[in-house]
Amino acid sequence: MTRFFLLVTFIATCFSYGFSQKHTISGHIKDASNGEELIGATVKVKNTTTGVVTNVYGFYSLTIEKGAHTLVFSFIGFNSVEKQIDLTENTRIDIELTSGSKNLEVVEISDTRADENINGTQMSTIDMNIETIKKIPALMGEVDIIRAIQLLPGVQSAGEGSTGFFVRGGGVDQNLVLLDEATVFNASHLLGFFSVFNGDAIKDAKLYKGGIPARYGGRLSSVLDVHMKDGNNKKLALSGGIGLISSRLTIEAPIIKDKASFILSGRRTYADLFLKLSNNEDLKNSKLFFYDLNGKVNYNINERNKVFLSSYFGRDILSIAGEFLLGWGNQTFTGRWNHLFSDKLFSNLTLIASDYDYTLGIPDGFDAFEWNSSIKNYSLKNDYTLYLNTKNTLRFGLQSTFIDFNPADFKPLDDNASFNALQLPKKYNLEHGIYLSNEQRFGANLTLDYGLRFSLFQNIGTDTVYNFDQNYDTIPGNSFTSYKKGEIFNHYSGFEPRIGLKYALNDFSSIKASYQRMYQYLHLANNSTSGTPLDVWFPSSPNIAPRRADQFAVGYFRNFKSNMFESSVELFYKDIHNAIDFKDNAQLIFNRLLEGEIRIGSAYAYGAEFFLRKQTGKLTGWASYTYSRSLRKINSLNEGQEYSANYDRPNNLSLVASYQINKWWQLGATFVYTTGLPLTAPTGKFVYQGQTIPVYSERNGARIPAYNRADLSVTYDVKKNAERRWKSSWNLSIYNVYNRKNAFSIVFKEDESTGEPEAIKSYLFAIIPTITYNFKF
Repeated sequence: MTRFFLLVTFIATCFSYGFSQKHTISGHIKDASNGEELIGATVKVKNTTTGVVTNVYGFYSLTIEKGAHTLVFSFIGFNSVEKQIDLTENTRIDIELTSGSKNLEVVEISDTRADENINGTQMSTIDMNIETIKKIPALMGEVDIIRAIQLLPGVQSAGEGSTGFFVRGGGVDQNLVLLDEATVFNASHLLGFFSVFNGDAIKDAKLYKGGIPARYGGRLSSVLDVHMKDGNNKKLALSGGIGLISSRLTIEAPIIKDKASFILSGRRTYADLFLKLSNNEDLKNSKLFFYDLNGKVNYNINERNKVFLSSYFGRDILSIAGEFLLGWGNQTFTGRWNHLFSDKLFSNLTLIASDYDYTLGIPDGFDAFEWNSSIKNYSLKNDYTLYLNTKNTLRFGLQSTFIDFNPADFKPLDDNASFNALQLPKKYNLEHGIYLSNEQRFGANLTLDYGLRFSLFQNIGTDTVYNFDQNYDTIPGNSFTSYKKGEIFNHYSGFEPRIGLKYALNDFSSIKASYQRMYQYLHLANNSTSGTPLDVWFPSSPNIAPRRADQFAVGYFRNFKSNMFESSVELFYKDIHNAIDFKDNAQLIFNRLLEGEIRIGSAYAYGAEFFLRKQTGKLTGWASYTYSRSLRKINSLNEGQEYSANYDRPNNLSLVASYQINKWWQLGATFVYTTGLPLTAPTGKFVYQGQTIPVYSERNGARIPAYNRADLSVTYDVKKNAERRWKSSWNLSIYNVYNRKNAFSIVFKEDESTGEPEAIKSYLFAIIPTITYNFKF
């Protein structure tokens, strides 16, 4: 394979020389303060439209005519660097940019270049800067990437206190969440109040809602790609925060200055420590906490080789009076090798492991039991970028993943228990993908980004597959089929075309369009919307075909006043084949015949997204509004009539503002409004043979009340001085400032006086003030 790609590079280079004398400039762009490679930094030939953007490893490659040129290296929030060169041969130029944050009048809220929304091919994409996120009022004082993206168009919260999110009419299981390329199956802590992403350890986060690049696959709705920091390779650095219920600490330092570094970051909540001070014995014996740890090491072997090792470990523990235990957590590992075959061909070889598991049980007594479940991924992938010339950038690669499902392992802990152990059959699968894409410029105005992905999914024995008839009952005399170890007994495959188009109308506006096809081979058995630790993942099989989604999107993008203001309008339509839902009163836990509870049909979603953002000045922020619908039609449900999906929320409004009063004080505010989630409500009752039978509305025919909330924050920087190494700040955040009791759930019971069904609302949060001390050294 290496020889093949070297040959490709040699031919491409010869092709360039055959027509004109061109040479390649390549290198990395880094932050001068800590050596972190800058993602999305720009290299341009001054006074031309010729340029390139750094990849996720800060690498760039630009091929131009020989001779004298002035190159401009820039990244938003940093001081630009101009460098004059006389290009006579291939040249390597590594650049370090210094922060421009001393200028109080220029406070950026995006980590992309200011006109990226106009000139970039990618649409339906959200870049989030950690510094931007830190300005948003935080629930319980914790900065959170997922809560921040929920404030942007096309993204909706799964509910109060949840880090689950819906993207363009898709469910929480239709989002591919990656941490340094490793899949995170459940991104929540404390039953959804926090996410697994520690802001102090994160460098970059990007959400793709549409026009998803061909290198990604496996989910229908979105990709959230999060990258950890590499670690400061200049000097020792400490950062952290002390809050009312949680604290965190991060240490990063060079191992060999400018060559190797590490970062280690940890968090823990300590609400459980205060429970021990209670006079109530049950509370004393209860536990409720989470902890997580991020670690990463990188080593720059030479100019052409660099290796990274990163890992995440997180765990949640919930114990009630010592009589009930629930624990869950994620573990990930990523090993990467960056290699430059030439100044034009960049390679990344990645080894990935991911494990999500949970435990439920009663630890003591006659009815003591333990239930364990897990899903594990082991993956090998190889990605290449070929900077063919200034008009064409090719990306290609392949990936293979082994997936190990353990649906349920249930066992009694007492020898005299009245129930038996239960082990649901494990599932083993392989998922493969291979892709090729090209970003091609046609003149100054038109750019196309087109590609094709081919995916293949295989079921592997040992396995037992149950056989169902048209009524979803097992077939008598032929209820199941067994497969031996290692036997590939079923497979699905499909081509996934992707195309994106950008046409610049002028220097400050453009139109974009995209189409994508995505296959999803993994599914989530959960009747709730937000996701819980007890989520049961299951694969496609002979009974369950993969879901397929085709999405079309078009948008208009315009900037105002020298890119101070950014605006956009996007329209989308998504068509879903083999949509999955569950029959009424489905049994999803401990069910060998789970596939018999599933009903399959079609679904579609459509919507419009409006966005206005102020990017510079003392006052920054954005306003976003989304109108969208997500509808389903499954013949065996709702009498075959169309109905709203569980996550259908037509209206979603978010307002975000940050105001820098002076160099010490900063204010932040957010307001959100969303339509309530759908539910199936009782509309009456009848009596049959002495029993009262409720009558329900059409499926998801009612809604819980609309959700709205305002948050405020104020941050004070203690003795802010660029020359001081120790920097600290106090942050006061008020969540739900006007104390609205938003409905978390609605249950119905019969009113004793009238006999009519009565709706009972439960809520999670009233007003929550928190104070956090943050520091950096």
